Amino acid sequence: MMNSLLGARYLLGEMIGTGGMADVYIAQDQRLSRQVAIKILRSDLAKDPLFVARFRKEAKAAAGLNHPAIVAVYDSGEEPAPYIVMELVSGHTLRDLIHDGERLPLQRALEIAEGVLAGLEYSHARAIVHRDIKPANVMITDKGDVKVMDFGIARAMDDLGATLTSTWNVVGTAQYLSPEQAVGEPADSRSDIYSAGCLLFELLSGQPPFTGETPVSIAYQHASSTAPLIRTIQPNLPEGIETILAVALAKKPADRYQSAQEMLDDIARVRAGEKVLAKVVSPPVFTRKSALIYGGAFFAAIALAIGGYLYSGSSNKNLAQIPNVVGLSEAQARALLSQYTITIRRANDGVIPRDRVASQIPLATMSAQPGSSIVLTISKGPGEAIVPDDLIGMSLIDARAALTAVGLLVSQTIAAPSDEPQGTVLEVTPAVGSVTDAGSGVILTIASGEITVPDLVGVEAIQAKTSLIQAGFLINEFFDFDPEQPLGVVIRQAPDAESTQTIGKSVTITINREP
Repeated sequence: MMNSLLGARYLLGEMIGTGGMADVYIAQDQRLSRQVAIKILRSDLAKDPLFVARFRKEAKAAAGLNHPAIVAVYDSGEEPAPYIVMELVSGHTLRDLIHDGERLPLQRALEIAEGVLAGLEYSHARAIVHRDIKPANVMITDKGDVKVMDFGIARAMDDLGATLTSTWNVVGTAQYLSPEQAVGEPADSRSDIYSAGCLLFELLSGQPPFTGETPVSIAYQHASSTAPLIRTIQPNLPEGIETILAVALAKKPADRYQSAQEMLDDIARVRAGEKVLAKVVSPPVFTRKSALIYGGAFFAAIALAIGGYLYSGSSNKNLAQIPNVVGLSEAQARALLSQYTITIRRANDGVIPRDRVASQIPLATMSAQPGSSIVLTISKGPGEAIVPDDLIGMSLIDARAALTAVGLLVSQTIAAPSDEPQGTVLEVTPAVGSVTDAGSGVILTIASGEITVPDLVGVEAIQAKTSLIQAGFLINEFFDFDPEQPLGVVIRQAPDAESTQTIGKSVTITINREP
């Protein structure tokens, strides 16, 4: 398509990006003698009337937005495929700037949040909800300005019947999903405010409010767990910042800021050393009914899609690979694992539907001897779970496995000085023996220590993730495409190999996936 002329006006250059719906090219506007970016609906989707209609709706919605904090849309067309002509921004995405887990200074973090919120206030006033605020959709220009981009799943507020049901919307978005999006309910402007709160939380702490090993586990935490207070992670931050984030991240939309401007005003008060006006309402968790809706429809689609991708990723046909069977029925799992010895356990789980595989040990990995043992935990559906009473003194790896077996997650790890070996569990919240909701998160305080980050570039994704888990790291996962590298391997990582990182922290890997 390079050097094609679109609309008798735009000369296409090289591809500079790709997304869930479209490929992005740099182009020369020959009429106005300027460079632009052109988003072209992917050819495989251009044959689908549903995707074409969605793409046209994006163009119509975005074309009405004219604000310094929003990437401008100049033009659109239909031939040879639907396309949108946009402002070409020179700079980097916010994801590129914070992917290594570094925190930003308070004032700079607030400046970026103000830019995002200013763009949202403008779009919300025009009945446009972004629905996908995350670092990858925020550009920082070479001059340091903030621009929100890719209103790719924006919806007019009068079209709130559409819910989050397709996996390509979820996988890259889980860490910034609002609770209502996580359970498949309609999103409104307050959903964008929640996502902006997640973004500010990460700018200030170096990590999103919720982390996990799968998009599903992260999304479930948004729906069922209260975000940690920012000053438990960064105690030197002003009290007003903690209040702002607690309000923005309230589970119930009615308890959040009701407009982006309200949040902007409180940020201005913090800058001025004044007391914020927002009040924190004790956030109720979503109902069991919502959790069931989420666990059934949402998780099943994600688990099967991810499981299929992971299983097909290996290129070495000479090795006996353990497939990922999480989300499958017991019968389906046994059929795929017919060459192994299967042990079945059962536990309540707030995420996985009843009678589906909630976890497997060992994890899906590169190879295993036929006849070796695999333990499958089958979900008994949502219910109560008891925090195991033998967690204290366990290694992080063993503690995670013990929690998974009873239907609980590790939502956060806190490193603390100790004479115990690094990674040893020192304290558990809620306390051991406590009764809590299945699927909820547990905070582990572990003995601090620095360990070496393994070299993962060129390694198959499953092997890389297994190595990280065994080393005691949490995982952040992204996808990109490098035609020079085999599909399914890690093409980038952060922190770099051989660097040191506190055990229990996150390592980000980018996996090669064909667009």
